[in-house]
Amino acid sequence: MNKIIIPMAVVVGVAIASCSTGTTANQTATPSVVSVAQPSKALAGYADIAEKVLPSVVNLDVFDDSGQGGSGSGFIISEDGYIVTNHHVAAAFGDATIVVTFSDESVVEGTLVGSDAGYDIAVVKVDLAGLPTLPLEKPTAKVRVGDVAVALGSPLGLQGTVTAGIVSALNRPVIAGDFGGAAYINAVQTDAAINPGNSGGPLVNNLGQLIGVNSAIASTGDVAGSIGLGFAIPVKTAMRIANEIIRTGSSSTPIIGVSLDESFFGPGAKIAEVTAGSSAKKAGLKVGDIITSVNGNIIADSVEVIVSIRANAPGDTIEIEVDRGNKTKSFNLVLGSA
Repeated sequence: MNKIIIPMAVVVGVAIASCSTGTTANQTATPSVVSVAQPSKALAGYADIAEKVLPSVVNLDVFDDSGQGGSGSGFIISEDGYIVTNHHVAAAFGDATIVVTFSDESVVEGTLVGSDAGYDIAVVKVDLAGLPTLPLEKPTAKVRVGDVAVALGSPLGLQGTVTAGIVSALNRPVIAGDFGGAAYINAVQTDAAINPGNSGGPLVNNLGQLIGVNSAIASTGDVAGSIGLGFAIPVKTAMRIANEIIRTGSSSTPIIGVSLDESFFGPGAKIAEVTAGSSAKKAGLKVGDIITSVNGNIIADSVEVIVSIRANAPGDTIEIEVDRGNKTKSFNLVLGSA
C-alpha cells in the first residue's frame, strides 16, 4: 500500500497539499457591494458551464523581490476588479508582486486587499472597470453528494483548464497550508481533477453556480497531483470572509472560548479550559466536558470541533452536546469573535 506523504498539511489521516504552483524566477509554472443575481436556468453541458464561468477566471503569478513565488487561480466577483483566491496563493510571500492574467490574455498588476490564513481566503484588487464576473447567485438547491462539480483554473499554469466530476462528500474536516498558519476547512470534497495551480479557482455546479473555492488536494508519493481527492472551501464560508475583507480589510473568526485537551484522542473532544466571560462559560460548559456533537454533527476529534464551529459566523447560535459524567447535556451558544 502506498504511504501517504504530507508535503504541506494534514486532513484527519490523509495527506493534503495546497494546490498552488511554487515557482522560482523565470520558471513557468467605499468598497464595492457584491450583488446576488437571480437563479439561472440549467445549463446543457460542460461546454455551457465553461462558456459561462471561464471569462471570470484569472491566473495569478505572485513573486517577491528575490524572484521566489508561485502561481494559482482566482475569480472576479465585481466589475470593478475584486478577485477571490486563496491566502496561500496571494499572501504566502509577504509583500509580493501579484500579476493577474485574464481569460483574454490581458495582464495587469493587482494589489492584495487582505487575507485570512485560517480560512485560506484572500482578496486581490485590480484597477479596472467593466470586468466579467462570476455570477454569485444563490444556488437553486442544497449541495448534495453526487451533484456535478466542475473545477476551473490554471493547473500547472495551463490557464482556462476545465475538469469535471461530482461532489464526493460534504463537511470533510481538512487542515491545509503552512503559509502563515493552518487553514481549518469544513470542505466540499470532489473527484474533479485538481492539481497544483488550481488553488483559488472556482468549483461550480451544473448551473455554473459557485459552490466552493478550490484549496487543497490529497496525494500519494513525492509529487502532488490529482488522485481524485480535491477539497474546496464552501461558498458560504468563502464569501463571508471575502466580503468582510472587502468591507474592512480583515475578517473575523467565530469562537466559543474553550481550549481542547490535545492528549485526548476521542471519540469527541475534551475541554481543557473555559475562558472567563466567553459564550462557553455563559452557557455552562465545564472543564472535562467531552464535546460529542455540534449542530447535530457527530464529533470524532478536536479538528472536527474547530471546522464545525468555523463553518458558522460570529453571532450565530449553535447547539453543542457534551458527555458529562456519562450523561448527555445540550447547550445553545452564541458564537463570539476573534
